[in-house]
Amino acid sequence: DGTDNFPTRFLINDACVMLGKPNVYASIFRFEGQATIFAAEGGPCYRCLYPEPPPPGLVPSCAEGGVLGILPGVVGLLQATEVVKLILGAGEPLIGRLMLYDALAMKFRELKLRKNPECICATGDVNLIDYEQFCGIPKQPEPPPMSAEISPKDVKAMIDAEETFILIDVRETHEFQIGRIPTSTLIPLGDLPKKVAELDPNANYVLHCKMGGRSAKGCDILRQSGFKNVRNMTGGILAWSDQVDPSVPKY
Repeated sequence: DGTDNFPTRFLINDACVMLGKPNVYASIFRFEGQATIFAAEGGPCYRCLYPEPPPPGLVPSCAEGGVLGILPGVVGLLQATEVVKLILGAGEPLIGRLMLYDALAMKFRELKLRKNPECICATGDVNLIDYEQFCGIPKQPEPPPMSAEISPKDVKAMIDAEETFILIDVRETHEFQIGRIPTSTLIPLGDLPKKVAELDPNANYVLHCKMGGRSAKGCDILRQSGFKNVRNMTGGILAWSDQVDPSVPKY
């Protein structure tokens, strides 16, 4: 465990307790680091040391507080050493011992850790929970959904601005050969359900057809498959020819 947020630390700890796996733990902040082994047989777990998370915002993250660039390497090597010792069953692992490292003073100190008899690692009463809620972190609101429609002029502006999106033409092959938008990809509407698995559900999509009816159905297919950022170009390629590029033939 080399994470820098409390929800993940508690999650890793509880999962290790449930599975009976040792948790080779380390954390760093500015010029200091610490390392130990939690949830090993007979030893304490993370909750023995920190039964409750601190109030949100009280402890800054590494990104907020800063950290000496080489410190992760030093502490990470300590973790790697402990992993090898556990695998080989050699030496004296950091079970029940918290090693503290001060880079400015170039000193190591050690604190003894005891297993809390009332902790979940002793009672066995452990269940995975909503750890962000447990740590008092408010849920981030979902971004508002994109408008279901977009005009040909706005699509042209996105292309000119080199925005990242995928323009899908759901017309038939013979229609595509008559006239097309240069950046578009042809996936006929009848083939779209079979192609859904090949598409990235997190990408931004704009669909178009001849006049907008078939592409609206295509948008519904993608949304029903879990795609959220899907818009229909109003008026289809006929509107594109009228509003953006008259050289595209009408039919």
